[in-house]
Amino acid sequence: MKTIKNSKRIFLDYASITPVDSEVEKEMVRVQKKFWANPSSLHKEGEEAKNILEDARVRIARILHCRASEIFFTSGGTESLNIAILGISQGVTFDSEVPKVTPWETPHIITSTIEHPAVLEPIKFLLKEKRAEVSFVSPNEEGIINPESIKKELKKNTVLVAIQHSNNEIGTIQPIRKISNIIEQSPTPTPLPKVEGARHKPHLLVDASQSVCYEDVSIERLGADMLVLDGIKMYGPRGAGILVVKHGITMAPIVFGGGQEGGLRSGTENVAAAAGLAKALEIAVQKREKESKRLTTLRYYAIKKILTTFPNTSLNGSLENRLPNNINICFSVLDSEFTVIKLDTLGFAVSAASACHTLSLENSSYVINALDPSNSSGQVSNCGSSSLRFTLGRDTKKQDIDKLIKTLKMIV
Repeated sequence: MKTIKNSKRIFLDYASITPVDSEVEKEMVRVQKKFWANPSSLHKEGEEAKNILEDARVRIARILHCRASEIFFTSGGTESLNIAILGISQGVTFDSEVPKVTPWETPHIITSTIEHPAVLEPIKFLLKEKRAEVSFVSPNEEGIINPESIKKELKKNTVLVAIQHSNNEIGTIQPIRKISNIIEQSPTPTPLPKVEGARHKPHLLVDASQSVCYEDVSIERLGADMLVLDGIKMYGPRGAGILVVKHGITMAPIVFGGGQEGGLRSGTENVAAAAGLAKALEIAVQKREKESKRLTTLRYYAIKKILTTFPNTSLNGSLENRLPNNINICFSVLDSEFTVIKLDTLGFAVSAASACHTLSLENSSYVINALDPSNSSGQVSNCGSSSLRFTLGRDTKKQDIDKLIKTLKMIV
């Protein structure tokens, strides 16, 4: 096979990680040099660091339309989701003042079959330990969750509904506001234990890490009770994330120590990372409209070009209700992992299933398999193991797509 030589590598895996924006980097270096003290300390240096930390909280809250006290800094999306899921389940399950068995001993959780592993794995852990009942709802063929399927699963002991705003593999955008409305209208809410007159409704947890650069993901717009963002998905700092928890939600910590972050997430805060998150979020909002339009045009061009150039190909997920930067194609004649490696040798960084999965002998995507109704009829579909994900970013150009297609022709 003739080798195509690229003068530079072409990165098309922005759903897995984004480069740090130069302005974010400058902000973090400035803070790291001048405000490196422990923000919990009482001396002047500590107070200065604390002011930077709280300023970042205010800047983020302003964009997400919530209180600054509802912003919690974490090490990333995975930790944020674990804190939310495990914290909610423990918060409603255990009651030190009332050791007797209550209806809350087995909380009920609703989620979808195409969620990120950082949602599915802690939920599976709770299910295995018999610490929660779980209902898994499936998407339609386009990867969209029907809000009515959530409504059907609601119970009196439902404490959490966890639905990703946009899928990390196929980019489909879920009707979160409609799901929120259904939860708000859920009939006969159950009284909270111990709190006379208080009422309970399920909490809606939304992971909007993939969406933040392209959609308005404010708490107000989504109707979420808890929101998760990750620095690495929005051209921000590594090892830094945001968890928004609405005031009044009962949640037990899963990390113990000095009681930082309101006792929810102990550990000395990374002040520079917090400032970097605030800056990255501000830039994302500033660029959102223009970049979304640019990438949507580029996405349509790439999808049309690929589907018309290569026979036996199909798009995974909805064409319209998807992120501007996401292209996920089933190449029925290819092995996805082999093709990813081959493209890598030819200068392209792409992916198959989520990069958050560890390598294993089973390389099939559970997300894509969930879209194929033929699986339920016993017929074998190979799209789960023969699909490629191309995700675009701020540096992606039309010529990058043309080079990709030219290279794919030689592989296919």
